[in-house]
Amino acid sequence: MDESGGSGQPRPGNDESAEHHAAPATPAPDPAHPDDATPTDEPTMVVRRLDLPADDSTGDDATGDDGTDREVTGREGNGPEGTGPAEHGTEAEAKGTETHATETHATETHGTAEQGRNPQTTPDRAPTPAPDDHPHADTPAGDRTLAHSGLAKGRPPKRPREPGPGGGLLMGRPFGVPVYVAPSWFLVAALITWVFGGQLDRVLPELGAARYLVSLFFAVAFYASVLVHELAHTVAALRFKLPVRRIQLQFFGGVSEIEKEAETPGREFWLAFVGPLLSLVLSGLFYLALQPVEPGTVPGVLLAGLMISNLIVAAFNLLPGLPLDGGRMLRAVVWKITGRPMTGTIAAAWVGRALAVSVLIGLPLLTQSGALGSNAEDNVGMDTVMDALLAAILAAIIWTGAGNSLRMARLREHLPELRARNLTRRAVPVETDTPLSEALRRANAAGARALVVVDADGQPISLVREAAIVGVPEHRRPWVAVSGLAQDLTDGMRVSAELAGEDLLDALRATPATEYLVVEETGEIYGVLSAADVERAFVKAMARPS
Repeated sequence: MDESGGSGQPRPGNDESAEHHAAPATPAPDPAHPDDATPTDEPTMVVRRLDLPADDSTGDDATGDDGTDREVTGREGNGPEGTGPAEHGTEAEAKGTETHATETHATETHGTAEQGRNPQTTPDRAPTPAPDDHPHADTPAGDRTLAHSGLAKGRPPKRPREPGPGGGLLMGRPFGVPVYVAPSWFLVAALITWVFGGQLDRVLPELGAARYLVSLFFAVAFYASVLVHELAHTVAALRFKLPVRRIQLQFFGGVSEIEKEAETPGREFWLAFVGPLLSLVLSGLFYLALQPVEPGTVPGVLLAGLMISNLIVAAFNLLPGLPLDGGRMLRAVVWKITGRPMTGTIAAAWVGRALAVSVLIGLPLLTQSGALGSNAEDNVGMDTVMDALLAAILAAIIWTGAGNSLRMARLREHLPELRARNLTRRAVPVETDTPLSEALRRANAAGARALVVVDADGQPISLVREAAIVGVPEHRRPWVAVSGLAQDLTDGMRVSAELAGEDLLDALRATPATEYLVVEETGEIYGVLSAADVERAFVKAMARPS
């Protein structure tokens, strides 16, 4: 990696001498005399464009119209081929959020769009750069230079997707946390209305068609109770200084998305326990409210239904398996005993998977045996199919949630391995009107894989985009200035070399881009960080056993 001072000149650092970072400069080719720029002994350069995701930034694309790979061959500037530092890392999954589910847990991902500028051509004549007195050292064999490397349009590491306005209806922001109702909620509300309406027809036949209005009220009141359950998690998380991204009400309950883990097993336990505790409190309140109400009336049936449903929610969530609240409580206990949160996650996740199998097999058997309060003779036909379908859905949700919890725990465990300093590419500072061919020659000679455009005072002003370099044919490079291929630096595109783990991912997600300028605490240039390198490094870390 290359460290350059604020003036754009290389400086020693990172256990390397200044000679390792410097790039000798030679006079730039004269655009008016292209023959002078391509001597007969110049080696042929090959730029391979890897199979990349679609990008909306520019038309600088070296792939064919059909999306296949393409090689571009030609002559590069007037310098020799070079070798650069090896590429770091592998693609990454995104950091997830910790989710407390009332009855379900889901994990989604999303990506971020990136934008860039179209390349522009240079003035008629490029300036001749001043010679550099610093010699350069040979780079390791087998490494690839900027011009030779596979250029990937990297994107900041991804995180689970927020539904936002496009994936749910915003209902409000209690305690500053947005509450969304997912489209699937309307499906389950209709199902509850239909099922509860059938029960009302047996208990209160005089209601007639009005029973469905009462059933709809029950569905809304029940999910209001679920919201209280999730708000209990949210208030506890905010009390422990843990950011909460959102609450979502969905098909089988609700989800509170907490962005960070609790710091201690005790906090993790209470963070999980407050949800079922509030459901038990609500069940008790509905029981007390039911006492003065006459049985067999609409208020009596509604209060009894809400009392029972909240009791079921509390009992179900106390089952000791992830992703349920009881699973998080079990995780906290194992974490406390072993001192390792990952051990607690593994134990609770496997208990969750065992629980999923038990629900898949046991729930239909209990229904058929009449143990849940209905006559076994009545549980035939369509009721049997519905019970089996319900059990399959619940089992799938629990099994998937347990697997997601394991994946997220492994992700968090490896996050500290992501360090901006270790992933940064060596960079060469070039002035705005430097021809691309000359800039690449300097980068190849220095073993660098990034170009930083600096002003007359040596201050960085933009980063040359890899995708834009690939889009310029070899024979055009002496007439294309690097400034036309660069993306202007914003405050968010300057990241500290000391960033690591979640802090690094948060910084990259805050300002989506393909490259970032890495600076020391003093403001001096350290190098360029590619989002693609971060992703690859994380996938590599995730592949290693915990």
